[in-house]
Amino acid sequence: MNALELLRLALSRLRTSRLRAALTMLGVVIGVASVVALVGVGQGTTTNITTRLASLGTNLLTISPVSRSSTAKPLTLEDAAAVAKVDGVAAVAPELQTSTSVVFGTKSTTTSIVGTSADYARVRAYDVWQGSFLTPASVESGLRVAVLGATTASDLGLDASSIGSTVSIGGLPFEVIGILQPKGGTGFQNPDDQVLVPLAAVSKYFVAGDTIRTIGVSVASNDQMTAVTNAITALLRDRHELAATDTADFSIFNQTQLLDAASSISGTLTLLLGGIAGISLVVGGIGIMNIMLVSVRERTREIGIRKAVGARGRDILAQFLIEALTLSLLGGLIGIVVGLGVSALIGQLAGWGFQFSPSTVAAAVVFSLLVGVVFGVWPARQAARLDPINALRYE
Repeated sequence: MNALELLRLALSRLRTSRLRAALTMLGVVIGVASVVALVGVGQGTTTNITTRLASLGTNLLTISPVSRSSTAKPLTLEDAAAVAKVDGVAAVAPELQTSTSVVFGTKSTTTSIVGTSADYARVRAYDVWQGSFLTPASVESGLRVAVLGATTASDLGLDASSIGSTVSIGGLPFEVIGILQPKGGTGFQNPDDQVLVPLAAVSKYFVAGDTIRTIGVSVASNDQMTAVTNAITALLRDRHELAATDTADFSIFNQTQLLDAASSISGTLTLLLGGIAGISLVVGGIGIMNIMLVSVRERTREIGIRKAVGARGRDILAQFLIEALTLSLLGGLIGIVVGLGVSALIGQLAGWGFQFSPSTVAAAVVFSLLVGVVFGVWPARQAARLDPINALRYE
């Protein structure tokens, strides 16, 4: 008997006991749907995290002061200027930050005020939505001009027609010259909730002293990240007069390392979720084995008759194995559809969209077939090994 005929017999058998077949497949459906949905959610989370981190800057290094002793030296504008001359550095943006109220008309908000240079947009990968960004001339002169993040502009009720308006920052008037494209951040340190002004204006009106909080560095290419980091480290240690045995009074944070770490963690989480969901698929396979064993017992006389008219043991084995495979494969296909639907719904609600992975679907199909084989072989062997005389006597 060929495979097509065996498949026809299996489908005919399943149709005669639809409810039992449906309940048997339910375990596989739930297992496969869980695997597909959870892996999809894991992949969506990974993509979302990677996109968010990448949006913070391309090939970004962030230099921050570390005050470990009273002799530690702060970062200065001269340090930033020196870093800008390092080979492989594409742009440098010194930053000085404070927090204060911003008022426009009857609306107000408290947000971060970042004093920086004209290269900030390039270093931190910002695009201007309306108006213009800070210019070298406005930065050098310390003009009272401001570029607003998308969230800050929305909180103040500012839109495209508001370019040229005046907002009050800490009680001082600043002209709005631009509004940035949103990056999509939320919560603490939202990259869209800030106001950018010339660094000299912040140090003059809000923060006393000539030190800076951080220095953002954009490296020309990803291949140069390590070399540039080492060159900057050597440069700043020399400028801060640190001996070889002295602990650095600054730290250099590599954005690429964070991206790699986040991707690794998300990948591990995805595997963990998939593994947990796979347990329910094994449970579904046990259900198939149980039902097939019951089916062998119920059809003992049928098996005896088939053997009496010439059916071989391998024919009986193939018949019951095909039935188990059909159950698991149908359950797997239904589970894939359900899992993709759940994954799409969660992605829509979470905001990262639908993440479709052909490899996950292919793996789910293969896993379903394996479940059918693994948990169908024993019942099929039990059926194939029945003695035809004893089978015909079975009541």
